[in-house]
Amino acid sequence: MPRVLLIEDDDSVREALALGLRRQGHQVRTAASGEEGLERARQEPPELVVLDLMLPGIDGFEVCRRLRRAGPTPVIMLTALGEDVDTVLGLEAGADDYVVKPAQSRVLDARIRAVLRRSSGLAPGPEREAHGDLVLDRAALTVTKHGVPLPLPPSELRLLLELAAAPGRVFSREQLLESVWGFGRQEDIRLVDAGVNRLRARIEDTPSAPRYVQTVRGFGYRFGPL
Repeated sequence: MPRVLLIEDDDSVREALALGLRRQGHQVRTAASGEEGLERARQEPPELVVLDLMLPGIDGFEVCRRLRRAGPTPVIMLTALGEDVDTVLGLEAGADDYVVKPAQSRVLDARIRAVLRRSSGLAPGPEREAHGDLVLDRAALTVTKHGVPLPLPPSELRLLLELAAAPGRVFSREQLLESVWGFGRQEDIRLVDAGVNRLRARIEDTPSAPRYVQTVRGFGYRFGPL
C-alpha cells in the first residue's frame, strides 16, 4: 500500500480524496495546513505527497520547497482550474506533476501510481559518465559536480539521464514529456520547461547561460557541455 500524505485545508475535499484513495489501495495520512503537513512528513516520511497550493499559514509553494530541501519525495500538486500562473509556480517550486481541481480520486490514483513507477524505475544501467565537471553514475543514481553530490528529485534526475544519454541530440518537449513523465498531453508541456529550469538551477554555474542543458529554439533541448 503506497504511503501518501495528503495536505489539503478544505475538510470536505480532504475527506473525499482520502476516502477515495484508500479505496484505491493507498495508505493515506492527512494534514489540514502546511505546518501540519511538514511535521507529519518529518515524523513518518511518505512515499508521495499530494499538496494543495492554496493553504493557510505556510502556503503550498513554500511547503513544496521545504519538502524538496528535505529529500527526493515526489510531490503532486492540486491546482485550481485555469490558474496557469499558480501551476507554473508550483512546478518551479519542485512539484513532479499536477492535477486540476476538482480532482477525482481515480484520476489522482492513476497519477500517483505513474509517478511512483517512474521514481522506482530510474536505474537504466551500470554506466558512469563524466561530462566536463559533471559525473553521472547511472547504477547508483547519483550526480556530482566538482566531486560534490547534487541531490536531484526524481523528475529532474530522469530528465538529466534522458538528455545525457544522447549528448548533442535535440529532444522535443513532446519527446521529453513522454519519456520522462510518461504521458504526452499537449497541455502538460509546461512540465518540461519547469523541469529544465529547476535542473539548470541545480547543475549550472550560471542558469541563465547554461552550459549543459541548452535550448534549441523552435525545437526543444539538448545536452552537452560547451
